[in-house]
Amino acid sequence: HVQLVESGGGSVQTGGSLRLSCAYPGMNDNRHCLGWFRQTPGKEREGVATIAGDGSLGYANSVKGRFAISQDHAKNTVYLQMNSLKSEDTALYYCVLNLSYWGQGTQVTVS
Repeated sequence: HVQLVESGGGSVQTGGSLRLSCAYPGMNDNRHCLGWFRQTPGKEREGVATIAGDGSLGYANSVKGRFAISQDHAKNTVYLQMNSLKSEDTALYYCVLNLSYWGQGTQVTVS
């Protein structure tokens, strides 16, 4: 049973920062692709950032230069550091493992 546990969402002013965390306990094989997606009401879910098993990174154009994804293998945790937040970053953010397992989502509100 794969469980993804997200934390770190909240409300922040425009220009502020937040760091999201996603723990995936028990997954000690590092050959995973982890990522963050987000969704707002009425819009399709959007891929934000990914980190592959070989460490390669990918970002949506809308967040390049502002967001950074990273991973701590020892803690089985992936992070999303979000800086220079904009109102359009407001969304429910999901952690995803191998595009198969999804977390429950954590809300980020920028105003």
